[in-house]
Amino acid sequence: MIDAIKNVASLSAVRGLGSIATDQSSSSTNALAPTPGTTLGNATGASFASVMSNVAKDTINTLKEAENASFAGIKGTMNTREVVDKVMQADQTLQTAIALRDKVVSAFLDITKMQI
Repeated sequence: MIDAIKNVASLSAVRGLGSIATDQSSSSTNALAPTPGTTLGNATGASFASVMSNVAKDTINTLKEAENASFAGIKGTMNTREVVDKVMQADQTLQTAIALRDKVVSAFLDITKMQI
């Protein structure tokens, strides 16, 4: 099901991001923790595209983990509580991704309504 999504470039909304060089040395947790007195972009040197790419990859990984956990629960190899934890974590991650998408679409629409 989720294995069809191999990387971020396969998503229709971000097809152009496959050619953008990303900063692979910083993890998403490091990218979200700026040092005191600096801004987020200057702290890690990460671009907006690389941060969004990392967030999308983490979201996909969380959804894959939940899918694998649900299959393991069906097989009886994983505890029910662990399956529920993984699925709830995936649900929260998906809701966050949807909210982020809605904000991006809203910002895009606001920009397109601006007069030049």
